[in-house]
Amino acid sequence: MKTKSNTWTIVKKEFARFFGDRQLFFTAVIMPGLLIYLIYSVMGIGISKMITDGSNNTVDLYVENMPASLEPAIAMLDSAMVVKEQTDGVLEMLPLLDDEETNIVLLRFPQGFDSLTAAYQPQSGELAPNVEIYYNSVNNASSRVYYALTAMLTAYEDSMSNRFDVNRADTEEQKFDQASADQILGDIWSKLLPMLIVMMLFSGVMSIAPSSIAGEKERGTIATLLVTPMNRSELAIGKIISLSVLSLLSGLSSFIGIVLSIPKMVHGEAHDLDLAFNYTFGDYAALLLIIFGTVIIMASVVSLLSAFAKDVKNAGTMVLPLMMVVLFAGLMPMFQSGTPASITTYLIPFYNSIETMVGVFDHSLQWSAVMTTVCSNLVYSAMAVWGLTYMFNNEKIMFGR
Repeated sequence: MKTKSNTWTIVKKEFARFFGDRQLFFTAVIMPGLLIYLIYSVMGIGISKMITDGSNNTVDLYVENMPASLEPAIAMLDSAMVVKEQTDGVLEMLPLLDDEETNIVLLRFPQGFDSLTAAYQPQSGELAPNVEIYYNSVNNASSRVYYALTAMLTAYEDSMSNRFDVNRADTEEQKFDQASADQILGDIWSKLLPMLIVMMLFSGVMSIAPSSIAGEKERGTIATLLVTPMNRSELAIGKIISLSVLSLLSGLSSFIGIVLSIPKMVHGEAHDLDLAFNYTFGDYAALLLIIFGTVIIMASVVSLLSAFAKDVKNAGTMVLPLMMVVLFAGLMPMFQSGTPASITTYLIPFYNSIETMVGVFDHSLQWSAVMTTVCSNLVYSAMAVWGLTYMFNNEKIMFGR
């Protein structure tokens, strides 16, 4: 009972300090959600598309009616491309392109392409022979081969005085990019939003945690707390609980900002994007869990580092490497595609939060990944509590003795 009372005393003390400082409250709670809402809203108005560079993944190129004149050029187009000639039936493979992780491109020439282009007269007014390229723009490898094919065929077309067309849509329903609006937007936001979210969360934690521990050392009040008749573990638990709760307020603010800004992000796009970008209650619940788990481990680790610092300024310097790690983890989705191959990925601190957020935004949510991420973050936070308790017991660390 006494342990609970001492811990609760520390929690109340931190709450009073936090809520009594209006500037600190605004910086930690109001500003993260407000900034996320404003930034994402501006992004939604200004962004129209994102083209990512293709990777070196092997791509299967299925070619229907391969012309002898272009066979050598196509074969040498990409070292990571495997050409598979088809006599017919390429259009029957279109459903394969619905899967954004399938590295294929479909190339369809009209039968007798060489003879048709040789006989075609541009001034005749007739439609030129049409070459069709089907791909999925969300898949980096598929996009890479598509752009290479388009460039090669366009150059070949120019050399022949426009004797054929590339991807001429003869009907309104015909489309060559098989990526859905859902996949396109999901791919864009999954590369951008996780990094911005974790940086906002980290800035919220940084405005609270260092002043709670390093600030106590700087003001000399930590000595008073350490000489009171309470276990050091009670002090550590009280600090972590209070900072976690206050950090969760910052996380909740960021979550609200995300929810309110999503309609802004899709505003002004094609009419069907409002439906395609429709997140479920489960998606929002998963995102909220991830945010809460992320701010708890952030508060715990920053508190642990702050205990080494002599003052708040020194704490900011010590936490800087951690900020770089978080930033690097946030940038990772921009350089990769697909879901992680192993569940152990979700055991890596900070990076696991990024990956699970990616799953939410690109509609590939896995609840096993979410629970693994949240539980592992709670375990790491518990380890930080133990480490903070040890440091409170070490006078050399706390007072430089």
